[in-house]
Amino acid sequence: MADFNSDFWHWYIAVATVISILACVWLLRWMTSGFEKGEEVESTGHVWDGDLSELNNPLPRWWLGLFYITLAFGGFYLLLYPGLGKFSGILNWTSVGAYEEEVAQMEAEVGPLFARYQQTEVLDLIKDRDALKVGERLYLNYCSTCHGSDARGARGYPNLRDRDWIWGGDPQSIKATLTNGRIAAMPTWEAALGGEQGVDEVTQYVLSLSGRASIEQLAAKGKAKYDIFCVACHGPEGKGNPALGAPNLSDDIWLYGGSITRIAESIARGRAGQMPAQLERLGEAKVHLLTAYVYSLSQQK
Repeated sequence: MADFNSDFWHWYIAVATVISILACVWLLRWMTSGFEKGEEVESTGHVWDGDLSELNNPLPRWWLGLFYITLAFGGFYLLLYPGLGKFSGILNWTSVGAYEEEVAQMEAEVGPLFARYQQTEVLDLIKDRDALKVGERLYLNYCSTCHGSDARGARGYPNLRDRDWIWGGDPQSIKATLTNGRIAAMPTWEAALGGEQGVDEVTQYVLSLSGRASIEQLAAKGKAKYDIFCVACHGPEGKGNPALGAPNLSDDIWLYGGSITRIAESIARGRAGQMPAQLERLGEAKVHLLTAYVYSLSQQK
């Protein structure tokens, strides 16, 4: 990899680019030289329809001028902007610098607004329609890819409009989730449960926790295994534990799908989910406003 960062490639690109431009200039001059005004023009030998000949006429001056203007523009551009190897151009322009400049300009314009919102409590912000409109735009820009434009989530991505929260749904917990992110891990249990039969038994018991129809004999055996392997995280009644990110199994709300097949798959193979931390990307003020917006979604009737 270091070979591609050596000065050889800088000079290779720079010299090849300059030579290419100069070669185009030479080619234009060579192709248009040797013509005298009034001189009879030779035929190229291509004839159509018996008497329609292609003549070796020079390019019109206006057309030739466009070629020269294009080459001059290319040379001038390469003096001002990056393009010749590691040469950064007279203006020292970079895409990163342009982005940072745009961000700084935007922060200067909207920074005071976000600062004001940051000083307002979440419970007061959810009553401010203007603040929620700004929060909605933040959500659509940064969160809708995973949770959907309507915030109802998808398989593996929580619904933010209900009141079923894996890590807690109070403003403090939501803000902690947005700030630091979350990493959830459901271990694989197939081997520990004794294979497919044990997975089926625990699946039947988990179904019974939410009041769904289950096979009693399998569920009874599944309860014994549940009390050994699952109770530490999900609790004796399957209510879950927000401190651990262990879902509530008794409310019949399923992040990865609630069919028998999906539940058995979760038990057998485990699940791994991650919510990225947003503080570094958004800053405290935007995280605070997003907290208020997300919290407001679950408070709507």
